[in-house]
This record gives sequence, C-alpha cells and structure tokens, in this order.
Amino acid sequence: MSWHPQYRSSKFRHVYGKAASKDKCYDCVPITRNVHDNHFCAVNPSFIAVVTECAGGGAFLVIPIKQTGKLDPHYPKVCGHKGNVLDIKWNPFNDFVIASCSEDATVKIWDIPYQLLKRNITTPKKELLGHARRVGLIEWHPTADNILFSSGYDYKIMIWNLDVKDTVLSKPVKILDAHKDVVLSMSFNTDGSLLATACRDKKIRVIDPRAGTVLQEGSYKSHRVNKVLFLGNMKKLFSTGTSLWNNRQIALWDQNNLSVPLLEEDLDGSSGLLFPIYDSDTHMLYVVGKGDGNIRYYEISPEKPYLNYLTEYRSPLPQKGIGMMPKRGLDVAACEIFRFYKLIPTKSLIEPISMIVPRRSESYQEDIYPLTAAAQPALTAQEWLNGVNKGPLLVSLRPGSEAVNSPPQFLEPEPFTKATDLSQQQGGGGRVLLEDKQKPREIEDVRKWPKVEEKLPKNEQMCLSNGFDVFECPPPKTENELLQMFYRQQEEIRRLRELLIQRDVQIKQLELERMGD
Repeated sequence: MSWHPQYRSSKFRHVYGKAASKDKCYDCVPITRNVHDNHFCAVNPSFIAVVTECAGGGAFLVIPIKQTGKLDPHYPKVCGHKGNVLDIKWNPFNDFVIASCSEDATVKIWDIPYQLLKRNITTPKKELLGHARRVGLIEWHPTADNILFSSGYDYKIMIWNLDVKDTVLSKPVKILDAHKDVVLSMSFNTDGSLLATACRDKKIRVIDPRAGTVLQEGSYKSHRVNKVLFLGNMKKLFSTGTSLWNNRQIALWDQNNLSVPLLEEDLDGSSGLLFPIYDSDTHMLYVVGKGDGNIRYYEISPEKPYLNYLTEYRSPLPQKGIGMMPKRGLDVAACEIFRFYKLIPTKSLIEPISMIVPRRSESYQEDIYPLTAAAQPALTAQEWLNGVNKGPLLVSLRPGSEAVNSPPQFLEPEPFTKATDLSQQQGGGGRVLLEDKQKPREIEDVRKWPKVEEKLPKNEQMCLSNGFDVFECPPPKTENELLQMFYRQQEEIRRLRELLIQRDVQIKQLELERMGD
C-alpha cells in the first residue's frame, strides 16, 4: 500500500476571494425575482448585463463595466421580449452583441451601441422563432462564429446559424430531439465538437451536435443531476445535483463511460442549486451555491483523487445568480485569476469578487497566466457545420501582446505529428513539434530561418508578440515553461508556413508572367 503525503504542491493552494469595495459595486440594480435556475448575469470586458424586473414583458440592463456606484432608476433597458427573460449570454467574439431567451418562446440577438444608452432598446438585430414553448437556455459555440444553441421546454435543442442576412429566422440548421424532458444544463467541450446535457429525466448525455447522435448516456440512482460541465480537455464531466437524501452533491464522470461516477461527494443539506464553473487555464473548479454566500473551489488533476479541495469563500449575503468575467478582462497586475459578479437581490447590489493568487512581485506572473482563449473565432459558422473542428485561438494576457493561433491538441494528437530536433542546427533551440509531415524543402527553410528573418522588413519580422526569441531562450525547467515554449514554437512554424505559401504564390506568378512573355 503506497503512502500519499498530506501536502500537495500547487500554485493555487493560497488563492483567496476578495470582495470589491462599495464604490466598485453596482448599487440600486433592480435584480429579477424570477425563480428560474440560471445565472441571470453575463459579463465581458466592456459591459455587465443583468436580468431585471420589468412591468409587462421581460427586460435586462446593460451597464458599462466601469460605471459603478448607484444606478439611475430611469436607466434604459433592453426590453423587446413579451415574457420574462430567462437567460442572457454575450457573444464570445463580439463584446457588443448579446443573445437573450424568454418565456415568450423566442430567442433574440441584440446590438449594443458603442456610446452610452440613452433610450430603451426594443428592436432586436435578429429574432429566432423555432421553439413551441418557453426557451430556458442559450449557449454560444466556443470556437465557431455566429453559432448559437437554444434549449426550450419543448424538450428540443436548436442550432442556429446567425451568419444569414434574415432578421427573422424560423428554421434552425439542426434540431436535437434526444431528450424526453426539460434540458437543465448545456456545456461544450473545448473545441465545441461535443455537447453535454443534464436533463430533468436525471440523465447525463454526451451528444455529437452536428450528427444529432447520443454518444453516451447515463444516470446514477444516488445522483439526481441538475448541472453538468465539460472539464476542458480532461475527458471528464463534472455535475452537481442532489442525493437520495436531498443533500447537495457533486460528481465526476469519465465522458466515455457514464455508467458510474469516478467520484461522488455530498456537500451539505442546503436546498439551493449549485452552479459549477471551470477555468481550463488554471484547472480550477468553482462551485457557487444559489441562495447562500459561499463559493467553494477545487483544483482538478488528471490522476486520482481528481478533485483537490482548496478552500471556500464565505459571505453572509446570499447570491441569486452569478456572472463571470472572461480572462481577457482580468487585472493581471493584481494576480487576479478569476472574477465573479455576485447578484444580491436583497440589497439590489452586484458585488464583484476577485480570486487572487498572493504574490509579492509586481511583475507579470507568466506561470499563473497560460495562453487563454482569444476574442476571435477559430472557424466560420459554415466551416463548423461542414464538420471542421478547431480549438480556440489563444492569446497571452501579458499587457501589449497579441493573439496566437492554433493551440496544440495534446489529448488527441494528429496521426502525422512528429518531432524534428532543431537543437543541432540552432545551437540549443530545443525541439519543435511539427503538426504535419513537411517536405524536405520546408525543413530546409526552417533551418535557414535566421537568414530569412534578416531579409524581412521590421514590421514583417517573424518574432512573437512579446518579442521573445524561441531559439535564444534558456531550456525550460518546469512543465508550464515547456508548454509556453511549445506554443511559441507552434506560432513560429505557422508563420514560416505562411511565408512559404507567399513565396510559392510569387513563384507561380513569375512563371505565368514568363509564359506570357
């Protein structure tokens, strides 16, 4: 029997939650009294949107993120729905487009103006009319542009392509009709090729959304599921629900085998729902209780015990809903790794809560900020509908850096992936992973890389956005440094390929000109 020490090394063991001061909160916000189990709040680096009370129909507020303090009671609303608004989600690739769904069985897409709102917005950019009953959930696709999923009380999930010019859409591109009851939760894997759902029939399903087929289906008698979540590229699902004794419960599942959970744990006897939120960059999992003021957080590991409890943020003020700031909106100078926006209806207050890694240094902490999903789509809507899968484009959070393309697929490597050791040619440059088999000529050009760089003008030099030369850096000492090096070298290879394509085009043009002469 092997002995496992109590101590476990982790960068995030001492993460703590810090509530914003009163002047940094949003006060006098009429938060909705609706009892639907949703976040009721959506945040991006430009705006915070919150579902609000409205006489007749449904509405939500869109407040500039920096406009803290007391809200004007006559502040304009977005109010085009005829029933209560049940869910709102910002477009991950456009900070000025938001989707909403409602009890009136419609989904609406709204354009938010760049300047401050002066009057109510009542006309949507697009209206989606497909559901027969109220629509309870909406989710944007994580990597494809303008693909939206909606789930209604008609037990159907509909996939919409918003790239079409029509303002009113009545036919979705696909209808997933695999559920026999209301869908309570939807979650995508990293590249959006799989969809996990939790249903009121107590079953968890993993679905191929384009084929419409259920790949895995499972339920466990002692776990009544409410919310389900893909844990990034871990090939695992996390769910929250209740036990047979009505205790709040969490469970971890293998996405390829939903017959028995890998782990099952009772938390407490409270009645409020548990919202799971996963940060794939830090592998931290947050469990937010509805109706209480607590946020538990864990670290996920690929080996047993899988779930490592860190600690709990406690507050006496109960939350009705929660919003999450995307990574690109965080304060990296303060070592902030996550930020929640807590809805407190009893005080008409929205309170930001920052999760902070305590560090003494004031410089940028690269080890806690790996490359994260950028605000640009990796695919067009049509490419995704045609069957193409691609992970999110990546960006560094270092101030002044730019987007980096094409993340590596560690868990499912391409069949032609091979490693070419360039250390001999570059004098200690390390190993570069090439995604595809390259022609000898391409490899020859890679070896001549320093000479190519000298001939390019300054604005076209193939260096990384942070000015870091992958061939002159010291060898990586930690796993995180190795990962960062891998991303940088992938970007160098991508740029080299673009250069080769441009040269091939120029050669063909010259050949055509010569033939013409």
